[in-house]
Amino acid sequence: MYEERFYRGFTQPNGLVCYEVKYKETDLLCCTKGNLKDFIEDRVLFYRHQLEEYIRLKPVFMHSLVPVEYDKFAPVIVREMVEASSEIGVGPMATVAGAIAEFVGRDIDKLSDEYIVENGGDVYLKTQKERVLMVYAKDSPFSKRIGIKIPPDEEPYGVCTSSGTVGHSLSFGRADAVCVVGKSSLFMDGLATYICNVVKQKNDIPLAIEKGRIFKGVKGILIIVGEHLGAWGDIEIVKI
Repeated sequence: MYEERFYRGFTQPNGLVCYEVKYKETDLLCCTKGNLKDFIEDRVLFYRHQLEEYIRLKPVFMHSLVPVEYDKFAPVIVREMVEASSEIGVGPMATVAGAIAEFVGRDIDKLSDEYIVENGGDVYLKTQKERVLMVYAKDSPFSKRIGIKIPPDEEPYGVCTSSGTVGHSLSFGRADAVCVVGKSSLFMDGLATYICNVVKQKNDIPLAIEKGRIFKGVKGILIIVGEHLGAWGDIEIVKI
């Protein structure tokens, strides 16, 4: 089931050229200094092929909801997914959208000194100017009315969102949105899933933040449940 990605209609990053790259379940919105669509399509096919071949050989990698055994002979993207998911305590595929966004971002880093790679609400970006990423939280009164301000930095950011009420990705929680900001979209994707699984009701927000903030590399956490919001860390939430 495909769910319309409303937040894309609000993405207008000044100074960047934006275009979509789609292949099977991978659906990227890419914004770069120049049009790198052909190059990015090639990299998406490369990483998708590695993942699909590994899953063909070891189906547990796709289906497991808990960490799987590390395989030193696996492709780099697989090894990093296994390492991150093992540290967090989720299945490796909980990191897949952020992983593809990040690996594509690493590849285009030398071709564009600013970029945004968004994959189903998981974003890997490097920016020389202030950007605001809008938060989509379905029917919450905060949805599309607030954003997370991303300051300029020489290093990339990972900004990932998980939801128990939006989309078709598996979640055991009921949060409308859990947004996690850090330096790796691969890791933050898995962490957002982990935190979202903790949130069954609004009263779980403080506990979920405490469980998420202990991980290295996390800059900030935002959790929305209906009309309730909780936040922690070095992030600035702004009205849109």
